[in-house]
Amino acid sequence: MEYEVKLEIFEGPLDLLLHLIHKNELDIFDIPITTIADQYLAYLDMMKAFNISVAGDFLVMASTLIHIKSKMLLPGLNDGDEGEDPRDEIMRPLLEYMRLKEMAEELSEREILGKDVFARQDFSLDKDQIDAEVPRLDVNLFQLIDAFKRIMEKTEPGADLTLQHEKWSVKEKSQLIVSFLKEKGEMFFDEIFTGDRTVSELIVTFLALLELVHTGLVRVFQPSHSSGIRLVAHFDQDGRTDNDEKYGETA
Repeated sequence: MEYEVKLEIFEGPLDLLLHLIHKNELDIFDIPITTIADQYLAYLDMMKAFNISVAGDFLVMASTLIHIKSKMLLPGLNDGDEGEDPRDEIMRPLLEYMRLKEMAEELSEREILGKDVFARQDFSLDKDQIDAEVPRLDVNLFQLIDAFKRIMEKTEPGADLTLQHEKWSVKEKSQLIVSFLKEKGEMFFDEIFTGDRTVSELIVTFLALLELVHTGLVRVFQPSHSSGIRLVAHFDQDGRTDNDEKYGETA
């Protein structure tokens, strides 16, 4: 099946590195480059298995990590303090990127002049309602991949992530997820896979969710780091959102 999910709304290679550092509870000033490089490449392989299009900067970072890993294996590198640590090549941009993200978060919390000039449609659950009900932690692409891996390990342990031709399409699965959310308003991540029978069907459902997040029809968040990922409807009863995308019922 030829299908790609574009990554514009998701994060880039530095976000993936930060995700791996946080996931492994590592010190950014002492990154075990072999571990990070191997895990980074594993994520790229998984995105390739999902037919998710990977921007060129992901591949550039992969090459950089492999290059640093090879330099770290050179004899005598750790003898004395002479020379620059090869890991500085990624540590410096990571620290700068973290500072920029912190500044962006601070700016996003400030009042923006004229932010209410443009009218917006009413949704079944808007941002204010969500924020009033429960604290919200952003969920990125890599957290969704981790959550999907846990679903796979539970449902099909040891199965290869191979997408074969099946009767289900991404559009059909998108419509099914939308119908669930029309009824419930919000649901847990693992609930959308209820009834999926094969590896291919699980993958198509996951791709459908990524497409819905990409088009803005679904928001994903966690009340806390220890709680499950939740999906929230961000569309009206006709299946429309601000960008006028629609996944209504089939005729």
